[in-house]
Amino acid sequence: METTFVHADRETPSQSRAGGSTTATSQPELARKIATLTDLTAQQLRTEWRRLYRSHPPRLSRDLLVRTIAYRMQELAYGGLSKRTQRRLIALTKELRSNGSIVSDPGPRIRPGARLLREWRGRTHTVVVTEDGFEYAGKTYSSLSKIAQTITGAHWSGPRFFGLNRGEPTGVQSGLDARNATGERDNVNG
Repeated sequence: METTFVHADRETPSQSRAGGSTTATSQPELARKIATLTDLTAQQLRTEWRRLYRSHPPRLSRDLLVRTIAYRMQELAYGGLSKRTQRRLIALTKELRSNGSIVSDPGPRIRPGARLLREWRGRTHTVVVTEDGFEYAGKTYSSLSKIAQTITGAHWSGPRFFGLNRGEPTGVQSGLDARNATGERDNVNG
């Protein structure tokens, strides 16, 4: 059985997120195309891989080829991962390769531009969340824990020090409503 998928070369809003060509495929049509992948031979799957990824297929099991091709079809139809998610995955991959495991807890996701305020020993400390980390006292830091250590001189969990852990009341005040900063919580104050 020879199955060929035809994709339109029409640009859609999802193309800008996916970074590649998109399809003019409806959801039921895409679901049907994905369902037919299981009926393809290994050679047909490799041919479909080459068409969708424009590269030679890696040595994967048939099941993984089907799943990966299905993902790519959805990615082209609806858009891929955001740049932020891509950067996070790259960082986690680097950590896994260098340490052999991923030990860091990503904790709450804080949007760039959010300001974290913490009063410590009578002084208010302000941290601004940036795309590349955190800015405090004119310097850029890769983690809140490094900033907490700079402020206190002791090892602290940065998210805990700045009141970002759920259910842990602290004296932290936020310059933004926490829902704007993290997208998860109702308030930062304990």
